[in-house]
Amino acid sequence: QVQLVESGGGLVQPGGSLRLSCAASGSIINILTMDWYRQPPGGEREFVARITNSGFTHYDVSVKGRFTISAINALNMVSLEMKSLKPEDTAVYYCNAFAITTMTKSAQNYWGNGTLVTVSS
Repeated sequence: QVQLVESGGGLVQPGGSLRLSCAASGSIINILTMDWYRQPPGGEREFVARITNSGFTHYDVSVKGRFTISAINALNMVSLEMKSLKPEDTAVYYCNAFAITTMTKSAQNYWGNGTLVTVSS
């Protein structure tokens, strides 16, 4: 299977920056896409950004121009650079991988446990 571990969360002031990382490990054959999602307090999980194994990136309109997703090593390590942070960016950020493993014949979704980002003065 795939294990995803997020890191880099914390407390930051409005207007500040933070960099999240997601490390993938396990019996991975190919990671097709890596996404970042977030779940604000009392809210539902929502899409933030995606990067594909061909390097295509896509962002939710709420973060476009402020957040940058990047990857190294065939998507086994993905980062989310967050700038100009706002209080409404406060959420638990989750990494999601759509991957093929040695245990499956088709790609499946895998989730990390999340990392908390708090934007507050």
